[in-house]
Amino acid sequence: MENNFQNEILHSLAEGVFSVDKEFRIKFFNEAAERITGFNRDEVLGELCKNVFKSKFCDNRCPIVRVLESGKTIYDFDTKIQCKNHNKSIRLNAVLLKNDSPKTVGGVITFREIEQQQNVEKYLIKNTHFYGIVGFSREMADIFDLILEISSCNASILITGETGTGKELIADAIQATSLRKDRPYVKVNCAVLPPNLLASELFGHVKGAFTDALKDRTGRFELANNGTIFLDEIGEMPPQMQMQLLRVIQDGTFEKVGESVTRKVDVRIMAATNVNIEKAIQEGKFREDLFFRLNVIPIHLPPLRDRKEDVLFLANHFLKKFSMIYEKEISEFSDEALNALSNYSWPGNIRELENAIEYAFIRSKVGIPIDVCKLPQTIKSNRICPEKVKEINRQKLQASDLVKMLEKHKWNRSNAAKELEMNRSTLWRYLKAFGIEE
Repeated sequence: MENNFQNEILHSLAEGVFSVDKEFRIKFFNEAAERITGFNRDEVLGELCKNVFKSKFCDNRCPIVRVLESGKTIYDFDTKIQCKNHNKSIRLNAVLLKNDSPKTVGGVITFREIEQQQNVEKYLIKNTHFYGIVGFSREMADIFDLILEISSCNASILITGETGTGKELIADAIQATSLRKDRPYVKVNCAVLPPNLLASELFGHVKGAFTDALKDRTGRFELANNGTIFLDEIGEMPPQMQMQLLRVIQDGTFEKVGESVTRKVDVRIMAATNVNIEKAIQEGKFREDLFFRLNVIPIHLPPLRDRKEDVLFLANHFLKKFSMIYEKEISEFSDEALNALSNYSWPGNIRELENAIEYAFIRSKVGIPIDVCKLPQTIKSNRICPEKVKEINRQKLQASDLVKMLEKHKWNRSNAAKELEMNRSTLWRYLKAFGIEE
């Protein structure tokens, strides 16, 4: 039962997926792999993958062999494969397949047509409202106006807002409209780099500066010279590094790790954080003088719950996006699904909304509007759906479940009984036992 469910999930993916055993014989081939390659799974199961795809990497740099040798997953490897009628350019990922031991039993490859990926990217660029950003609320319109107003200046910018609100997209839009749009644009996530490596990442180091410094390294500020640097999650930056950053902002100078030579750069700085900076300053976690230097032009992105009019526009945008990615035509939501999306608080903001639409899209059938029951449980809330009915019938029926079902059907007992898969007299006995009245 569990394997059937897992296979159903794999067959619903837009990416081609196939697995091989340790002899490189194909053991699984999903529907997307059939569609992309033109091969039916019955034609390829049990065959050596190199005899099927006849790629130039098969005898030399096979991804599965490389993964087996290194133990490391391969990401975004571009190549060509032989399909049924012609060659196709693909981008693939390869990972080891292990059993419960955990013992390596083979490998898994996922792949996507590069041309399809490029078409999706072109659609997103063409069909978004403002430089890749979808937003129709008054709050977003004000931000778009501000971005255009500051396009001719090089002042520092601090973008604040909760996780998932799209701060990086705002930075990208600022860069696209700025005087430096054709110059280097370098991004750094300050939260993912260990404190001891952040200085080297930002300012570079010289050979021998520390144990693993085997050669000179150019830092991100130097790479961004005459252009722009975007420092994401700057609220996570260690205090010592904040002082070095302040120096760069004030006089445009820095020193590489392990070197005493002062270097000069001309870099516009944009920063973003989901941290409450005022609170961090009070707690001594963020320098007040650095805050004032960064906050020349403040931009605050409101959470999605405060701009509900954007929710349905975004939902439909993501619906079109996933229709292209998964090559599955679903063009609308049911009224109940739209109500659920509108009434949810979206603590994860746009990122959560996008994930929710993708989840519902994968579960829905071609040509049928996305129903509320296909949405994640947190969003559909107390709505009783077919899978919930089965769960109720497997367990003891609760009074609260019964009331929700009756309310769903406006207290029509026949319809409620039908969905609960029981006859009307059984429902009546439950009502009497629980003392439930309309």
